[in-house]
Amino acid sequence: MPTLPPFAPFPSSTWRSHLPPQDWNALIDAWTTLSQAYLAQTDAQLSKSVSKDDSLPAFLSTFITEVAESSPAATIGSSPPAKVLLRTAFTLTARLLTTPSTPPPIPLTTPVFLASFSKLFRKNAPAVLTKAWKAHAAAFETLLAGLQKSLTQSLEAGMKADLNSLESRLAGLNHLLHASPDAGAFFLAGSDFSDGLVSAFKITNPPLRKVLITTMYLCLIGLTEGETPRFGMLADVLFSLKSAAETHKAGPLNVNDSLVAELVTVTPVLKQLLKRAEEKGAASTALKTRISALEGFKKPGGGFLRPKRLVKRKVDKGKGTADAGDMQAELHIHRQSQIALIQDLFPDLGSAFVSKLFDEFGDDTEVVTAHLLEDSLPPHLRDLNHGEQLYLPFSQSCPDADLLTQDRSPKIERRFSHDIAPRPTPPQHPQRHNVFDDNELDRLDLDVSKLHFGKRNPEKTADDVLKDRSTAPNKAAILSALAAFDSDDDERDDTYDADDVGGTVDAGANEEADGQNDASEETLFKAFQADPTVFDRQAATRRGQARAKLREETGMTDEAIEGWAVMLARNPAQKRRLEAKYSGAAAFTGAQTELRSTAWRASPAGSGAEESEQDGAGGSSRGGRGGRGRGGGRGRGRGGGRGGNVAGPTGDKDTEAARRRKEANKGSRANHNRRDQRARKMGRGGLPG
Repeated sequence: MPTLPPFAPFPSSTWRSHLPPQDWNALIDAWTTLSQAYLAQTDAQLSKSVSKDDSLPAFLSTFITEVAESSPAATIGSSPPAKVLLRTAFTLTARLLTTPSTPPPIPLTTPVFLASFSKLFRKNAPAVLTKAWKAHAAAFETLLAGLQKSLTQSLEAGMKADLNSLESRLAGLNHLLHASPDAGAFFLAGSDFSDGLVSAFKITNPPLRKVLITTMYLCLIGLTEGETPRFGMLADVLFSLKSAAETHKAGPLNVNDSLVAELVTVTPVLKQLLKRAEEKGAASTALKTRISALEGFKKPGGGFLRPKRLVKRKVDKGKGTADAGDMQAELHIHRQSQIALIQDLFPDLGSAFVSKLFDEFGDDTEVVTAHLLEDSLPPHLRDLNHGEQLYLPFSQSCPDADLLTQDRSPKIERRFSHDIAPRPTPPQHPQRHNVFDDNELDRLDLDVSKLHFGKRNPEKTADDVLKDRSTAPNKAAILSALAAFDSDDDERDDTYDADDVGGTVDAGANEEADGQNDASEETLFKAFQADPTVFDRQAATRRGQARAKLREETGMTDEAIEGWAVMLARNPAQKRRLEAKYSGAAAFTGAQTELRSTAWRASPAGSGAEESEQDGAGGSSRGGRGGRGRGGGRGRGRGGGRGGNVAGPTGDKDTEAARRRKEANKGSRANHNRRDQRARKMGRGGLPG
């Protein structure tokens, strides 16, 4: 087979600007023809040609890098030969990378070329890179190891590193990470690169922070993709991120100013990881626990990659000529809030462009954010003006409107309008709900014989209804119901009122009646203690001698006696009170051996204590209380100089005189002296008797 001529290298943008259109078209035709000739060779012939002449790898490397830097239309044009050249370059690159017999050429394995290849052919590059990595993993890892080491050193250097260069290198790497899950797993294989990303986030550079978050997001998502997802490695990386977030939280810096907090707040990474793990049956308990732990680092107010840029807009006073193309769009309040949320994350995007993204992806904020972070927008959206604003007419904001309308999808064709005015929610149909729902008639289960229109028997009059006694109630049934009716059934039962208030209530006004009740109660209780069978509800018991004696002593009927025993058995508290009253130490047995005086007597030392009665009338008088009471030393009280006591022996002269004086003063003093005397005694802790 004759040897093919070598490729001329693809010129840079500076050289292309000096080439006339005729020469440029001739170059495009020559490259297209020569690439098709190389493409017609077999794998063995192609490998042999590349080993002898390295002009083809050099051309592919420069061509793909230059075209990916701008765009195919701006670099080589949109002519048919240019499109053929682009497809041929992709096919040749794929064959050279995936041929298992020979290693890929070195110019096609550099990180810069792989990133450009992934960016230019983002739809077809993932499959090619996966197959190439599987065939030549060692070659790719050797070249990427140098990039990993260099990036890690720059990330750890912080402000001392070239931030612009670091940002551009990471941005190019993100295209490769998006297309190749193996590359993402390689960069996360050691903790140095991820620790460097966390450390570099402390630099307050919003563009760099955005790139850092994108890099970490793509690396984590890449662990769940591919033929063999690495969920075990994902769990380890999540644990290290959790440890880094906790260390940052315990440090002196702002708690929310960390890569982990920003990552879980502005990206749906945790939701995506859990969803993919559940789909592939790898959602282990440890993985779910670590994802839940990272949920706690979300910032309450949302993330902020960079402050919102203030755009000075021209005030529209509405004085222009009315034109259908210049009508201002009225923002729906919900759509406006969605656009503001996306612009907080991507301030360089215009509101009209963001609105088109929501039209494309069904108003889903998370999907729009994921596509922007992964740079995976469809071609008809990617080529639009990203800074287009809604308040500008479409003809001014997008000069290439005619070209765009040719390539947009049918879905965009249906919704290609800036008119996003609020659409009224369609009213819901009312639903019938009442007490007859789900009854026989509602379910149509009712017997037809029971249905009738109007009166069942229209010929029947009111007199006929009154004369018809077939359905009238029976008189005997009414009388039996009245006999069984207890008119006192609704009366309040005050049996346990004494228990509720914590004491007994003396409802009787007649002390003599109370004494009789107490006597009957004592008789009943002692009889109950002696023999409870006396209170049985049996005819033999009622005819017995013990019951007859009990009726005679209490004057109660058999029903009352038996009812008293029933109530006593139901009330244990009442039973305990009766036992304490009639059987305890306080029970009165009728044998009083000593009658103690309850009168107050002055002590010999004048201390006011109650002492025994002293000899002499002066000592027992009511006025001798050390000067506090009436009489005594001051001579003001009654009885101070005279003897006599109302509690003295009956028939004594002094006792009778004292009683007369006491009765004489009751009318004017209302017995206050006796009341005050008792109050003083109680105040000293004395007890009567």
